[in-house]
Amino acid sequence: MRRRSRALWRAPYDPFKPIFLGTVHPRSELAQHRRVVNSQKCVRAGGKHNDLEDVGRDTYHHTFFEMLGNWSFGDYFKEEACSMAWELLTEVYEIPKDRLYVTYFGGDSSLGLSADEECRDVWLRLGVPASHVLPFPLKDNFWEMGDTGPCGPCTEIHYDHVGGGRNAAALVNQGSPDVVEIWNLVFMQYSREVEGNLLPLPQHHVDTGMGLERLVTILQNKRSNYDTDLFTPILDAIQKGCGGPRYQGLVGDADVGRVNMAYRVVADHVRTLCVCITDGIYPGFSGAELVLRRILRRAVRFCSEVLHAPPGLLASLVPTVVEVLGDAYPELTKNADQITDIINENEAAFLSSLERGRRIIERTVQQMEPSTNFPAEVAWSLYGNLGFPLDLIDLMLEEKGISLDSAAFNKLALEDAKRKAGGPQAGQLDDRNTCLDVHSLAQLQSNEVPTTDDSPKYAYTLGQHGQYEFSPCQATVLMLYRDQSLQKEVGAGQRCGVVLDRTNFYAEQGGQACDQGYMIRLGQQDILFPVESVRLCGGYVIHEVTAVETLRAGDQVQLFVDEAQRLACMTNHTATHLLNFALRHVLGDNTEQRGSHVTADRLRFDFDTKGPVTVDQLQQVEQVVQDMINRNEVVHMAEVPLTLARRVQGLRAVDEGYPDPVRIVSLGVPVETVLTRDSEAAMQTSVELCCGTHLLQTGAIEDLAIISERQLVKGISRVIAVTGGQAKQAREVGQCLAMEVDSLSVRMKQRSTSIPEMQNLSKEVGQLTKVVANTAMPQWQRKELQTVLKALQRTANTAIKKLEMQQAEEKAQSLLAKHCNQPVIVDTVPADSLSILMKVVNQLCDKSPGSSVLLLSPQVSGEVLCACQVSKNCLPVFSAADWAVAVCTRMEGKAGGSPVVAKGSGNAKGMQGALMAALEFAQSKL
Repeated sequence: MRRRSRALWRAPYDPFKPIFLGTVHPRSELAQHRRVVNSQKCVRAGGKHNDLEDVGRDTYHHTFFEMLGNWSFGDYFKEEACSMAWELLTEVYEIPKDRLYVTYFGGDSSLGLSADEECRDVWLRLGVPASHVLPFPLKDNFWEMGDTGPCGPCTEIHYDHVGGGRNAAALVNQGSPDVVEIWNLVFMQYSREVEGNLLPLPQHHVDTGMGLERLVTILQNKRSNYDTDLFTPILDAIQKGCGGPRYQGLVGDADVGRVNMAYRVVADHVRTLCVCITDGIYPGFSGAELVLRRILRRAVRFCSEVLHAPPGLLASLVPTVVEVLGDAYPELTKNADQITDIINENEAAFLSSLERGRRIIERTVQQMEPSTNFPAEVAWSLYGNLGFPLDLIDLMLEEKGISLDSAAFNKLALEDAKRKAGGPQAGQLDDRNTCLDVHSLAQLQSNEVPTTDDSPKYAYTLGQHGQYEFSPCQATVLMLYRDQSLQKEVGAGQRCGVVLDRTNFYAEQGGQACDQGYMIRLGQQDILFPVESVRLCGGYVIHEVTAVETLRAGDQVQLFVDEAQRLACMTNHTATHLLNFALRHVLGDNTEQRGSHVTADRLRFDFDTKGPVTVDQLQQVEQVVQDMINRNEVVHMAEVPLTLARRVQGLRAVDEGYPDPVRIVSLGVPVETVLTRDSEAAMQTSVELCCGTHLLQTGAIEDLAIISERQLVKGISRVIAVTGGQAKQAREVGQCLAMEVDSLSVRMKQRSTSIPEMQNLSKEVGQLTKVVANTAMPQWQRKELQTVLKALQRTANTAIKKLEMQQAEEKAQSLLAKHCNQPVIVDTVPADSLSILMKVVNQLCDKSPGSSVLLLSPQVSGEVLCACQVSKNCLPVFSAADWAVAVCTRMEGKAGGSPVVAKGSGNAKGMQGALMAALEFAQSKL
């Protein structure tokens, strides 16, 4: 079987992760796979496996590469995987055996993992010389993509480009460009849990990955990936485009001026741009889009600053990339013009930002007082709004002998992060430029400036292949708003609010977050004005932008909404309506909405309730929503007169706050049917008044998981839910944690007789309880696991207490036999904790009521524990607290307690003196 995937920004195994975890549905197509062979487009430029900064420095790292893999799902394992790999490389590809070295996992004592001798022995049986079979530690030969998930020992095959009979074993895994890894065979046999521990997977799997680029280098007898025909045409095109010296393959100090590094950066990055743009990932402002934006800008900087190439070089390389990769990926040929346009557009915007930023820095420096730091506000504006690279800001300031106010800059960055994180307590938006003050609003009205027509925000359709298509919108700047003042013109670099005659941007209202995106001035397609927030004030839609160039009233602009963010908001808003209906259906018609908030990441919904929602009710609510998603109901929307809307039976929250006409959103039932007199259609489905943007069919939601439910105040509950891939991920995490809890339950039932083991189990329960409480997972499952964990904690505590009592009784009996009811008993006794030591003292005093007892217990750590109890016959002359203080002071420690019982600790060096002091103190009081 051969599969070709879209460009992946995650682990290459990600499509098969449910198989590894055992969570795949047994009747699904995925569950039928046993052996798979595939080729995947992979991008590594963010997260744990981040190759971005390595690209260009050496000759074998890439942001985009093609991964050749074969997989076994509970089928073959180490013997067959190694055998097939060796056969392919040495017999099919005829790679000389003496140039190949294999590594295996050498074990890790801290994790209790022994060396993978099984793998080592397989290679030896295949005839690989022992000098070419090398053990390596966890960081080299234990593969895991992230902090959690499937993982296991791996064996890597390395190739020596030099050969000639030498032994290159010492160069393996040492970063040598001559000895490089070509194939990694991962034996998936563990799952890394949230707390870091490893649990065996239900079945053993194999995941292998071989980089096509490195394989081609060997088969074409080259020393570098960039010397193969995957790259040489692109490098030739770069040289032709910039007119510089030819690429020579130099690295490090030999690469004077970093020219060769620039060739590699540009060649690699343009391949990545072509592949990602074709797969629908465009340079943007978050997630994978933001990473791609950084890749593009890194390439542009190397083009302009190192190669001194004219603008447009990057896009001019697209036809060459298509020529190289087009046969394997025909979609590149089909989208070549679009790729070129997007690269040119982004490059021009970036170069414009760079030039504008340089001028701003020059002007700011000229206006600064001597011996002062460069203002953080200006640097942040350059970085956050114009995309000016921070390292370039530092470099330019360094050249001028000026420093950036880093503390202030970091504070601004933190505030921005809080704002983007959202939530009512997060850093609130500065509304001086987006919320019209009463005077400005009155001025607009008195000047008869028309309110904004925002109906284009609803102008979107479903395309032929199920994708959403958003119509472009052209508008006129009516007025600018800055520092609570209406203005006709705003200078470059300034943040302001833009009032337009019409817009397709959604302003935050009805609980839905506002759109983001950008606008361009007609005739200046390469200059982008990022739209950071959108507010509705008195019928005017205010777009907050940072002016890249001077903006004026009367300018004609074209608006582009961030489609990915909009679609995510639409998905979550429609899901909110489904959730509202499902809650009423399960909890009863008296369940009324109290508030909601929809963002691209999640949805929040507040409602009346008599008490906490039960596990069973949460599951029912999710099932009702899932049924509506599976039916792929049509979402009907229409504007109707308010008087007509009031007739709809079961419609909630019809009040004077709604505009007239109002917009009705009905799931599965046409609005005309809902409006029919005496119709009860609205009682059977979700029908709401809503100004938000919605999906056209419910199927695109894919899934909904309620990840939080709590009571805000008595009678009002709040649920938080996620949809789509986030919901799927939450369910997978929940299943993983359920497996951890099950494992813990099994170990708890074994009832260890060791107090330290039970204490460790108790600690694990506590840690897992925290993880379950704080991890995004289905709330019904969280409640179930919390119930189990609470019971496990009680079981562990009871078992520990029982074991401590048994141990204390044994020790007390031994001491009683030794001291025979003496009035003062001072001794040492082994005890694992102060709790046990105190129990020994208590039991001894119970068995010998006339005795006053002080016991010391030296610990492995060098600490000495102290516990004492004074016979009631000796009070008040003899105080346990004073006794413990006197003894622990001799050990340079501290103590405290009551006249009857006390405890403390000290240093082992003073223990013998402390024992003497204990007897002397007691004798002086009796």
